[in-house]
Amino acid sequence: MTCTLYLTRHAKSAWNTDAPSDHARPLNNRGRRSAGALGQWLHEQALRPDQVLSSSARRTRETYELMELAAPATFTERLYHATPDIIEDVLREASRPVVLLLGHNPGLMEFAHRMVKHPPAHSRFEDYPTGATLLVQFDIDNWSQLTPASGRVLDFVVPRELLGE
Repeated sequence: MTCTLYLTRHAKSAWNTDAPSDHARPLNNRGRRSAGALGQWLHEQALRPDQVLSSSARRTRETYELMELAAPATFTERLYHATPDIIEDVLREASRPVVLLLGHNPGLMEFAHRMVKHPPAHSRFEDYPTGATLLVQFDIDNWSQLTPASGRVLDFVVPRELLGE
């Protein structure tokens, strides 16, 4: 059996905002377009997560909503600026075989690098820009068996490619 992870960094957020905190920052216009494009790409590829695990930040919530995924989401404070160790702990608790995890850098990028056996041949994998999405498959029966450097990359995409920018 296999488990598949869609590891997505939130779309581009606004910096010049009156949000009361970093946690409350919304997406900007480009981020909203990017999130929609990511959702459309997943749908066109027939890639549908069974479960979404997301940071509780406003920008990750908005990314999830604009992706228009049918999967139920759990928004948790644990994934807000989480370290790779915390991301791994949260993923180990997942109950479904195909999970989309939405989070933030630098933890998300570090987690992606830690989990794949061979990184994708993509110039943006190193810095994992906003909206970047890694599809990775693990030869495990459930997420509790997850181990570092065991994932096989299926794809890696950034929104600029989807939007033709």
